[in-house]
Amino acid sequence: MSRTPRARRGVRAAGAALAAVALAATAAGCGGESLEEKDSSSDTGSGGGKKGSLVIGSAGFTESALLAELYSQLLEDDGYGTEIKTLKNRELYEPALEKGQIDVVPEYAATLAEFLNTKKNGPKAEPVASSDVDKTVEALKKLAEPKGLKVLPAGEAVNQNAFAVTKEFATEHHLKTLSDLGKSKQKIKIAAGDECDLRPFCRPGLEKTYGIDITEIDPKGVGTPQAKQAVKDGTDQLVLTTTTDATLEDFGLVLLEDDKGLQNADNVLPVVNAKDAGDKGVEAALGKLTKVLTTDDLIQLNRKIDAERQKPADVAKEYLESKRLLKG
Repeated sequence: MSRTPRARRGVRAAGAALAAVALAATAAGCGGESLEEKDSSSDTGSGGGKKGSLVIGSAGFTESALLAELYSQLLEDDGYGTEIKTLKNRELYEPALEKGQIDVVPEYAATLAEFLNTKKNGPKAEPVASSDVDKTVEALKKLAEPKGLKVLPAGEAVNQNAFAVTKEFATEHHLKTLSDLGKSKQKIKIAAGDECDLRPFCRPGLEKTYGIDITEIDPKGVGTPQAKQAVKDGTDQLVLTTTTDATLEDFGLVLLEDDKGLQNADNVLPVVNAKDAGDKGVEAALGKLTKVLTTDDLIQLNRKIDAERQKPADVAKEYLESKRLLKG
């Protein structure tokens, strides 16, 4: 990988390139919002480094912001300049990663595998992900490599999508599992991202696998405080969150067991643009984190941000220093 030309143009070009993504999205959506309007993109970082510049993508939820900060600080410690670009969801950041408008993203193996699978083969494509992490990562690599993406090794940390209701709702309707919710015949409004309508693990999967009667998606995001508050208040009945959500108890919520295995092996792993960030240096720097990060670590780190209101950058630095992963 030759990083010198990229170092001169990486950060400067990123804004213009992402603007092109916004223009394309607007044209395709017949008057939809621009990237800036729709995603509240944010930029942080320190510019160029001796090894070049890398743009790290982050999605619009706490854990993704945390992982992006962890990646950024590890790469800067290794001599790269970094910038974090926050986009709303995978539908926006994955094409930007393919085009080299961003270079690195923290990802989840099974979810990305199925995203690329349906993108290539249509919404009714035979699933390629499973609860087997090795097979899921191999399937992901086969779909990612033709798009110019390099999938780095997965670690122990896993964060699966999960669904929660209030304790009162669970008690009233005798709910412990998602199967119980389907059998209850309750009409369910879900607080989630607007992409829940299309993602196989969300509305389509809940309806097909569990027979849950979903009336509406309330687009408040994945596990955001607003989404959980809507369920607490009774505006919505179900919230899409994650198994590493550290603030469910604060909202009086409990997870329903995914008893039929709708969710797959969503182990955390970095995915990079192979041309611009596919060298061994990037892999080695990020691999230090992959080897030590656990699911319990994610829960505790998420709690520091969501419950204790600490900044992701500060939480990331404290963690990396505690694990002695920074040279300084």
